[in-house]
Amino acid sequence: MNNFEYYNPTKVIFGKDTYDQIPSKIKESTAGKRVMITYGGGSIKKNGVYDAVMSALKDYEVVEFSGIEANPEYDTLMKAVEQIKENPVDFVLAIGGGSVIDGTKFIVSAAKYDGNPWDVLTQKKGCKFEYALPFGTVLTLPATGSEMNSGAVISNSRLKEKRTMGGPQGFPKFSFLDPTVVKTLPKKQIANGIVDAYMHTLEQYMTYPSNNLLQERIAEGILATLIEIGPKVLEDPADYKAASNLMWCATMALNGTLRAGVAYDWTTHMIGHELTALHGIDHARTLAIIAPNLYKVKFENKKEKLIQYGQRIFGLEGSCGEEAIHRTKTFFESLGIKTNLSDYTDDYKSTPKIIRERFEERGWEAMGERNDLTPIEAEKIVEMSF
Repeated sequence: MNNFEYYNPTKVIFGKDTYDQIPSKIKESTAGKRVMITYGGGSIKKNGVYDAVMSALKDYEVVEFSGIEANPEYDTLMKAVEQIKENPVDFVLAIGGGSVIDGTKFIVSAAKYDGNPWDVLTQKKGCKFEYALPFGTVLTLPATGSEMNSGAVISNSRLKEKRTMGGPQGFPKFSFLDPTVVKTLPKKQIANGIVDAYMHTLEQYMTYPSNNLLQERIAEGILATLIEIGPKVLEDPADYKAASNLMWCATMALNGTLRAGVAYDWTTHMIGHELTALHGIDHARTLAIIAPNLYKVKFENKKEKLIQYGQRIFGLEGSCGEEAIHRTKTFFESLGIKTNLSDYTDDYKSTPKIIRERFEERGWEAMGERNDLTPIEAEKIVEMSF
């Protein structure tokens, strides 16, 4: 088992009819009465979440910032940062899915940063977020796990880039997880959430067998649960048992538990982020496009784990690594997720070269769990994904 340091200070309030606890949770972080709520396109005003939260915040002065995109845009988020710097708030409450929560992590961090926040995102030497306004979340879409981790992904369409950020300042103080919101979601978003949670788990599992047997079994438990309940949630989003298990799986997939003491490989995400930046493809769908072909290219690296995965998750026998890849792709497609780049754009021929050049420019020469996946291999993986 590898050495590890595990830290997660986020308090989770799980279940229905809990929003009345929001004020008491805010009071644990600040005595102030000025709260900013952040959200996206306004779906929370249609599904009842906005009204429920505003009722809970009736004793607070509430300012709103809306319009955070499905891939949160740097320029949009900077407007919120400027708003806070001009009129400070005591607490920020993100109401939405992973994009709103990611965007809010940037907002509360950049609001406490004196330099150029883009320098932090591009990892300019000496630039980092160290402080943040306290914030919490009300989750409306199970998918990214952002409600219980400190990471975020921020887009910049002007530069056709997506950048990641993190740090201990990025943990929410609390997160409210109410599975009843799932019944209000479009099936496309539910399917994306299932795949996102599944791939977050695989990125921390599909490497090589570790000595951390508990983490391996937890990961396998999440994968098996998603396969079991995924079709049920799509068929009946009001199924509370299925919806609650999806929501908790998505949170557990990326709250830091699975990575403790094991190797991990986030290359599928690194390539997938470029597909979103270049073509606007939903994040989860980029992962479904890339993962099967990455596993084929790095098959020898991952062979032992692919066999373990195939045997434990799909009940296969013998040397079943290739079939395990096929079953994974089939599972994604059973959810209505197309797994070829050409299904989403006609402008894909130059994409592999652009991604290789970007990785080379950033110095990403040795990726993956064994630090041996090269930009040239990334180019090949994208070509195989046409």
